[in-house]
Amino acid sequence: MSAERWRLILGDASASVLGDVTGEAAERDGALEWLYGRDPARAAQGVRAGGSRSASASSASDGGDGTDTSTDAGAERRRGSRARPNGIGTTVVTAVDWLDDIHRLFPRETIHRLERDAVEKYEITEVVTDPEALERIEPSVTLLRALLRTKHLMDPRVLAMAKKAVDEVVRELIEKLSVDVRKTFHGTRSRQRTSFRNSRNFDFPATVLANLKHWSPETRSIAIERPLFSSRTRRHTDTWTLILLVDQSGSMVDSVVHSAVTAACFWNVPGLRTHLIAYDTNVVDLTSEVLDPVELLMGVQLGGGNDGAKAVDYAGQLVDTPRRTIVVIISDLYESAPDTFVRSISRLTDEGVKVLALAALDEGGEPDYDREIARRLARLGVHVGAMTPGGLAEFVAGCIR
Repeated sequence: MSAERWRLILGDASASVLGDVTGEAAERDGALEWLYGRDPARAAQGVRAGGSRSASASSASDGGDGTDTSTDAGAERRRGSRARPNGIGTTVVTAVDWLDDIHRLFPRETIHRLERDAVEKYEITEVVTDPEALERIEPSVTLLRALLRTKHLMDPRVLAMAKKAVDEVVRELIEKLSVDVRKTFHGTRSRQRTSFRNSRNFDFPATVLANLKHWSPETRSIAIERPLFSSRTRRHTDTWTLILLVDQSGSMVDSVVHSAVTAACFWNVPGLRTHLIAYDTNVVDLTSEVLDPVELLMGVQLGGGNDGAKAVDYAGQLVDTPRRTIVVIISDLYESAPDTFVRSISRLTDEGVKVLALAALDEGGEPDYDREIARRLARLGVHVGAMTPGGLAEFVAGCIR
């Protein structure tokens, strides 16, 4: 690896050993410093914003009178300023400038990482509340999370732009999950052959294997003399009820997003009646908004307390056939009244309702949840864990079959 790359990785603190960078490398260095120069861990290590060491670490940063001359530069960097590589001095770099820089200087995967760190790690809200910045940032789940957390800071113009970005991300998520849901609920092939010849029942791999002896090297083709068809598992005709209870805590934002998308995908599954309920200290039935997940998400109020027992009791009122009802509680299980919460769930399981408690419903997060409550629920026969939306589709389909 070149010295220049090491210089970019290690930042300004390595300049005394590796030297300064110039040209485009200096611009990359400045863009990285604008973001990562504000990391509090650097101060703990004796590195001031801008890369200089503290006076106690080295007298190299001292002026002739013993004053630490790095302080002013560090303050400028913390305010979002940096020295331009062309020598014109220190200029204020806004979030819009920075987004322009990184889209010009870095590959796509690096841009995604930088944007994610900006909005999640360093909470630079200008990236999602400034209309010019919002026009430049690429729609992603990271952006969606940031928009949901900061939408209360947006004026009407920015909020309208945010909805467009949310719509794009939600459409992509729905398209992806819909494929999994259709495959899961369409019915799997059994090993039993059938004489009912339907294009959906055509078993292509088995047909090719059975007719390989009819391969013609001259025409490079197989003559299909014996097409094979497989029967599918019978769809369950009984109506099932699926109730998604979603904790609106700020830490559950990923799960809130995927719950809205999952509910929209489940809505048209034959034989499945879907409800979506959000809760904090209050319970809000969002079922009527399931088919408009963008408006649903923009209306969600993240944060606040947590009264899961109230949500579970509300779900109990929606149950008409317990043994054909699935209640999915999507929560970190940190409850203000844990005993009441467990008792409410116990009433559902005693009636025969299938209950699933998910600490996360997303594409692979590492959930933080109350493990003691999880153990108590497991003793009641509740399935406890974390799933992707596709995994939840498989679980629901398995129950129905």
